[in-house]
Amino acid sequence: MNFWKIIIDALMDSVKMLPFLYAAFLLMEYIEHKAGDKLAAALEKAGHSTLAGSGLGAALGCIPQCGFSIAAANLYSSRIIGAGALMAVFISTSDEAVPVLLAHPDMAGKLWGLIAVKIIIAIIMGGLFGVIMKKLFKNDDDPCFEEICTECGCGEHGIWFSSLKHTVKIFLFILLVNLILGFVLGIAGEERLKIFLEGLGIFQPFAAALVGLIPNCASSVVLTELYASGAISFGTAAGGLCSGAGMGLAVLFKANKNLKENSAFLLYLLLTGGLAGVILNMIF
Repeated sequence: MNFWKIIIDALMDSVKMLPFLYAAFLLMEYIEHKAGDKLAAALEKAGHSTLAGSGLGAALGCIPQCGFSIAAANLYSSRIIGAGALMAVFISTSDEAVPVLLAHPDMAGKLWGLIAVKIIIAIIMGGLFGVIMKKLFKNDDDPCFEEICTECGCGEHGIWFSSLKHTVKIFLFILLVNLILGFVLGIAGEERLKIFLEGLGIFQPFAAALVGLIPNCASSVVLTELYASGAISFGTAAGGLCSGAGMGLAVLFKANKNLKENSAFLLYLLLTGGLAGVILNMIF
């Protein structure tokens, strides 16, 4: 296990997310202090619409890297977007899968099929999740900006400084998680994971979905490499990547104080990835 490589990789993975984090906090601060009631209402309406929210979330989530899932998790914790929109972002997020597949010339042609399947699943399952969450949790959907602004100093230093302060806090949390997971995966080894997945048969997609839940880009890299090498099927890879929200899920648990809601996201992602993988394996 290369100690310094794990540290450097964790640092680089975390740094990539900084622009998304800062942009998300700037948006929230701007809406609260500058944009006024009309813009806040417009964002709230679009973000909480079951169909529009899941469709927009699915489209934006497929952007390479998991930065947008992190931004979306913060937006949801402030109730700017709804649960369905965030779930759609989580499902369509593929983290490092896109660049990894592009690095395999013989697999590049299958990239669009993977993206299309994930977007379709994200729209359907994201919309359904939004409906379920409205039934289960009768929460107030009004934006909770006061939680963001608590002791941030935005009145004294402006939104640029306060957004930077929030960004640094979340960045340090992400870096810590990436370091821990990097060492865990370094000890376990990718080869052991490959052997484990190959021996599961029809239940392989659920194991892949469980791997996808690991809040680190390593999970998407491992799943994509296993697919490119032929160790797992298209359905299994797609199912695992559907549950892989990158660091977005970890940030949700950090930013959103409702543990029951967070647990619902976690369980729903696992079931969606596993069932989607099984169905896709039957079709293809």
